[in-house]
Amino acid sequence: MNDIKAGSRSKSATVSARISPVGGLDILSRNEVARLRGASDSGLHALLRRCALAVLTSGNISDDPRAILEHYPDFDIQVLQQDRGIKIELSHAPAQAFVDGQIIRGINELLVAVVRDIVYVSTQLEQIGLDLDGSAGLTQGVFEILRNARILKPHIDPNLVVCWGGHSISRDEYDYTKLVGYQLGLRGLDICTGCGPGAMKGPMKGATIAHAKQRRRNNRYIGITEPGIIAAESPNPIVNHLVIMPDIEKRLEAFVRMGHGILVFPGGVGTAEEILYLLGILLHPDNSSIPFPLIFTGPRESAAYFEQIDRFLRLSLGDEVAQRYQIIVDDPAAVARAMIKGIDRVRHNRLDTKDAFFFNWALQIPLEFQLPFRPTHEAMRALQIHHDRPRHELAADLRRAFSGIVAGNVKEEGVQAIEQHGPFDIDGDADIMRALDKLLQAFVEQHRMKLPGGTAYVPCYRVVTA
Repeated sequence: MNDIKAGSRSKSATVSARISPVGGLDILSRNEVARLRGASDSGLHALLRRCALAVLTSGNISDDPRAILEHYPDFDIQVLQQDRGIKIELSHAPAQAFVDGQIIRGINELLVAVVRDIVYVSTQLEQIGLDLDGSAGLTQGVFEILRNARILKPHIDPNLVVCWGGHSISRDEYDYTKLVGYQLGLRGLDICTGCGPGAMKGPMKGATIAHAKQRRRNNRYIGITEPGIIAAESPNPIVNHLVIMPDIEKRLEAFVRMGHGILVFPGGVGTAEEILYLLGILLHPDNSSIPFPLIFTGPRESAAYFEQIDRFLRLSLGDEVAQRYQIIVDDPAAVARAMIKGIDRVRHNRLDTKDAFFFNWALQIPLEFQLPFRPTHEAMRALQIHHDRPRHELAADLRRAFSGIVAGNVKEEGVQAIEQHGPFDIDGDADIMRALDKLLQAFVEQHRMKLPGGTAYVPCYRVVTA
């Protein structure tokens, strides 16, 4: 590293530096570098700048998609191709990413992941010639991004647990996620989350201690995010493998293709979206025989949360949906044992069907779960939330409804749309709408929509209940 220049000593203290990337970024072509340096505010450089700044403020607790950019308005990043390799030039970068003039190694690695994924998706993925309007092509695209990120590991028995849950959770709930992560780590399981704070950080933190006690090396703490989320949920410091998928649908598919089991901790609308995504897939007739452990868990204080989720799922999708998940309250060891048992069934099924351990090719994901959903006001009003639809199709539109609320809460594009046109309207069968309205109101009362502090939450949605 060289050319270190320190900014002011305020809370917005900055550093300018030229760094040598570590962690797998090899060579970029002149074309790739030129695209990354494009000055258009709507182009690739704007995306790179936003994602890089989120990584450089790793550990920040905020869910305002504009706050970080407003805090560091002069920040810029350039990728330079030199004779001896790549250099990353940072201007007015957050000083918290540096120690004694040297960038923290973990942040350097995450910064490399940002450049790697943005370059790959914008250049190399286009050249493969995949049919990104078809289901098989979209799945292949997810695989290619994960393979390029060197996340897929052959010759390892199934051991990856995906943990979903909210970024805005209580202290008791956060501590519980650490206890569960600890029990998983003692049993040699790796952790994958959405990479942010709260229930995405706690399991990794608990597993870190357990892995150290077991003297286990080469542990994987995988964070999977997407550009619309990362600015509002900066990666937590424990993440050692970061992947930025191009949209929420590919992010969700990456979770279920890579994971050997999924745990769901208390959360808000984003967690509800994830639950409906997975259940919609598991309810598809072609997936009826595929084992996939799915466990809802939380401390005793959160029992009512899962009762609400369970009631909503049964009302909207039928009582049979409960056969695809377990609810275990206030027992971290029981959660870990149940997950181990479920993953063992996954292992035997993959051996029987000759499916890969590292990527679940056999799971059928319908196209409506894969095509990117842009939550405009028109698209939200057009959702078909009715009992007379096939259950997996109803789950797909319910998932889109929650995805729209996530966008209105924390994604810059969604926040702007709400400011310009008012809240999204969500309509459908009256009993589902009443249940949805009640569930969302509970999320608001329990402070699950936004992180506590600041102004009171103003709903970005309006449920039509009459």
